Amino acid sequence: MNTPAQSDRVLIFDTTLRDGEQSPGATLNVDEKLAIARQLARLGVDVIEAGFPFASPGDFEAVQKIADQVGTPDGPTICGLARATKHDIEAAGKAIQPAAKGRIHTFIATSDIHLEYKLRKTRQEVLEIAPEMVAYAKTFTNDVEFSPEDAGRSDPEFLYEMLERAIAAGATTVNIPDTVGYLTPSEFGTLIKGIKDNVPNINQAIISVHGHNDLGLAVANFLEAVKNGARQLECTINGIGERAGNAALEELVMAMHVRRSFYNPYLGRPVESEEPLTNIDTRQLYKTSRLVSNLTGMLVQPNKAIVGANAFAHESGIHQDGVLKHKLTYEIMDAQSIGLTDNQIVLGKHSGRNAFRTRLKELGHEMADQELNRAFLRFKDLADKKKDVTDWDLEAIVNDEAQQVPDLFRLEHLQVSCGDHARPTATVTLRTPDGEELTDAAIGTGPVDAVYKAINRVVDIPNQLIEFSVQSVTVGIDAIGEVTIRLKHEDLLFAGHGANTDIIVASAQAYMNALNRLYASLQNGRSLHPQHDEVASAVK
Repeated sequence: MNTPAQSDRVLIFDTTLRDGEQSPGATLNVDEKLAIARQLARLGVDVIEAGFPFASPGDFEAVQKIADQVGTPDGPTICGLARATKHDIEAAGKAIQPAAKGRIHTFIATSDIHLEYKLRKTRQEVLEIAPEMVAYAKTFTNDVEFSPEDAGRSDPEFLYEMLERAIAAGATTVNIPDTVGYLTPSEFGTLIKGIKDNVPNINQAIISVHGHNDLGLAVANFLEAVKNGARQLECTINGIGERAGNAALEELVMAMHVRRSFYNPYLGRPVESEEPLTNIDTRQLYKTSRLVSNLTGMLVQPNKAIVGANAFAHESGIHQDGVLKHKLTYEIMDAQSIGLTDNQIVLGKHSGRNAFRTRLKELGHEMADQELNRAFLRFKDLADKKKDVTDWDLEAIVNDEAQQVPDLFRLEHLQVSCGDHARPTATVTLRTPDGEELTDAAIGTGPVDAVYKAINRVVDIPNQLIEFSVQSVTVGIDAIGEVTIRLKHEDLLFAGHGANTDIIVASAQAYMNALNRLYASLQNGRSLHPQHDEVASAVK
């Protein structure tokens, strides 16, 4: 039987809901986190880091709900992040309790720069804190992960001692973070090899890696780590995360899928083995990417590897000719392997509610009756406007419905007048959280500007529009348009999303979506940040 460090499979630890959500403007509500968690389970990730339970009541609730509804016996492990303090660990332990398989991921910094300027502690002090807190975490769950934060800039000898003590205290996974994206692939590989060679009890734990993409090297670093013994990769969908983001899950998985024969020997397999190196259902990658992009408001660049709009497009005549003759001339993977298929006309205006529900289930969407009713009404409205309704149209409807923030400001009516010789004017009617209907109008430089100014006259929350983007879901003049925006309030960003065949309506919906997030944030207060906000100078 293989020891954890000798596993012939790579575990995928998804931190989209924790580290990914720390992307500016990517804040998610509980229902949105739950929707992503369900899709991550369908994708086949081994571990979902669902959040930082001590950060806020909302984060605690999200982790607890995901643990209860997604953390089934045959589902993924549900993980909560905790700093190496008792109150953090206790919150994480309680939040993950409903899960069949729960994990606490606790961490403390080990680099000299973090010790001196952030923790203001000595090496000896953190050497004592880490094993004590790992042991405390073990009182809540047998599955404990320990991370020495900023390991990439830590003294290797000190790191070896820290890891040895954490494993002795009960850590079953030790995670090696390149917290600031500083290392190169060869350096990262050497770091992992050094840990395998110099930590006496390393075979009692799985070696995990976590890294940021500040120099664009995160995926390359992780693949080098796999070659040197890492067996868990901490990554995010679309590579979202702080600053330049994290290692992208879809890129890592497909690199090991396409180049399986190259990586097989490093995992003790025959070169010709066709067994997957991960548990990921690659056919769910594109759908998961779209969901995360829509819910976070973070668009995927067209030339993004694997899931970008141009990833399987060929403009060059030479390339087109080659692909038509044989796909492998210019394509190293099949678009269908990531779940990207041609649009299918699945439903029309005469389709009933049951057919609609059935098709959504086939696409992987389970909706409560109230959500289904709203989505079905939007489908019928769309079917009256479009001759052909595709799977992508249905995805746009479902994703848009999943993002609605309930019981806040709601757009009831919108009317716009504009033209090349007219002054763009918009009239809006909004329903407030108290149920009151208010109407106002404004003139703008264009129809969208007029709509936003009219809304601002009703919703008096200071903000600055810093990003506005429109994308077509499908081809054709009758395509659904998706609008994504970002608002800035003080030093915080809030994303909004809307989808409609009328771009002006979609723009208004996106703005209302972002304003509701902003309003909810002001009502609930700010959350703690696990790396930046230190609330305790000593273990409690």
